[in-house]
Amino acid sequence: MEAGASSSGGTAALVTEAQFIQLFRKHLTREGILNSLYRVQKLPDGTTALPILGQSFTAQHLQQLKESIPHGKACALTWIHNPIPSKAVMVRSPIQKLHSELQHLMSIHGAAWSEELEKDLPRSWQRHGDLVLLSEDCFRAKQWREFGQGLWQVVADALGARRLAKRGRVQPDLFRSPAVTLLLGEDGWVEQVDNGIRYTFDVTQCMLSPGNITEKLRIASMLCTGEVVVDLYAGIGYFTLPYLVHAGAAFVHACEWNPHAVEALRRNLRLNAVEDRCHVHQGDNRKVELRGVADRVNLGLIPMSEEGWPIACRVLRKDVGGVLHIHQNVEAFSGKALELSQQPEQKQSPEQGPAQAISNGRDDRVTLKDHNVLQNAGQSFTASAKQEWKGWAEVTATRIQYLLQDLDRKPWKTQILHLEHVKSYAPHVDHLVLDLDCRPLE
Repeated sequence: MEAGASSSGGTAALVTEAQFIQLFRKHLTREGILNSLYRVQKLPDGTTALPILGQSFTAQHLQQLKESIPHGKACALTWIHNPIPSKAVMVRSPIQKLHSELQHLMSIHGAAWSEELEKDLPRSWQRHGDLVLLSEDCFRAKQWREFGQGLWQVVADALGARRLAKRGRVQPDLFRSPAVTLLLGEDGWVEQVDNGIRYTFDVTQCMLSPGNITEKLRIASMLCTGEVVVDLYAGIGYFTLPYLVHAGAAFVHACEWNPHAVEALRRNLRLNAVEDRCHVHQGDNRKVELRGVADRVNLGLIPMSEEGWPIACRVLRKDVGGVLHIHQNVEAFSGKALELSQQPEQKQSPEQGPAQAISNGRDDRVTLKDHNVLQNAGQSFTASAKQEWKGWAEVTATRIQYLLQDLDRKPWKTQILHLEHVKSYAPHVDHLVLDLDCRPLE
């Protein structure tokens, strides 16, 4: 991500206490993962955030740093939404170079520079190798059209790119396709490395969200040796690949209905030499002929994955059960998220009665991690927010239990293992992942 701002929302960073800054900086520099484009920032609670290259940062790096400081001291991954460019970058930033080159272009064509054009310059972009992806809020003025492809060559040269693309709004189709236009170059295929995993995808057709790095690292650290995993919303392999490459899953069934994402997923499986341990089910996951095979099911769809709950229950092993990882955006105010979750998924059998053995009955049965949002780094979320999260988790556990009992015609129990906070989209909207243990009672 380039200096000035970030179309993806910022940069990954490592939070620690001031006394460990030099130690962490030395380690990150030695490993080549300190992001020198941005300044170290002090957070409101007194801790400090060191910007890092998230695509190169691994779970092993985090563990090494945790072991280098006393137990209980701050060492957590976070996301800085508005990073401050470093002094070195500000000396001659790409933005300044672009501004100068475009003024020169206008001058040699006898056109006047204007305040409108000044405001229409890009302030953020993403870099994928030799391709730069511009944000949607730039180059909208009519004057730019007069220069044709020559304009895009100047922009690419100023930003150090060979290919150029421009982001638009996500299309309101079933695939949530990115509205990206290729401005310069033959194709939009790019490749990047994230936590030691190689990903390739066409930026004009698919997206890779850097904000989910914490969840990908969490999956990578799981012990899934010998397990069969079903990923109901595989995409290009955001979570499928960490299960295969790092978590040790024996086999993954990856479901995806976007043909462009499927093409990227197949390429990524080959790139990482794990294609023999994964079967790609292309099409509607409701039509997948899988039953009772999964030790673990990943439901990584937001804003909610409720349509996949019955499928997850169907593919879960019937003899010993397994674990569901359920993603959802939860609104932490007005009880809206809780009200939505309480709407019945399907008709429940009258003989089922109330949910049994949802958890151990203690008030602290939900573990909340809240270190992954900059404005709350090192601090606690409000009690009301945590209560909303907890309420959503408990209602979800009950509904999943009913679904399992209705499907299997025998009693099941569901237990909340963990509730992970991935990131915040707004002051009151949080992306959560519920780890739900589901076991038959007989």
